[in-house]
Amino acid sequence: MKVLIDTCVWSAVLRRKIPDLELSIWLEELIADGRASLIGPIRQELLSGINDAKQFHRLQGRLATFEDIPLKTEHYVKAAEFANICRKRGIQGSSIDFLICSVAYRENLAIFTTDKDFENFKKHLPIRIYQ
Repeated sequence: MKVLIDTCVWSAVLRRKIPDLELSIWLEELIADGRASLIGPIRQELLSGINDAKQFHRLQGRLATFEDIPLKTEHYVKAAEFANICRKRGIQGSSIDFLICSVAYRENLAIFTTDKDFENFKKHLPIRIYQ
């Protein structure tokens, strides 16, 4: 099964001065198996806020090997539906978080994240978290 890698995982491995070793091992395994997936909004989040041009281009180069999953109108509509379901139950999340849930659901992907919000989403949405 392919896995959609959330921003927090990529960031913990590629943006920190001292990468998270455990996450690095898991991510390397997913990449080696050809199971790591990416979407444009996650790529944008990863590259945003990098002030050093060399660091920006280095990270951009490392991500260049990953093709973005093409996003369609249906992904955005499902993301809005998921946001509405969660809001009715008192659970808040960002637009990108619900887009991640939507893409994972529609493309049959698990989500690799350290963001605890996804555990709350999972209680009400048909998503799988990569463990």
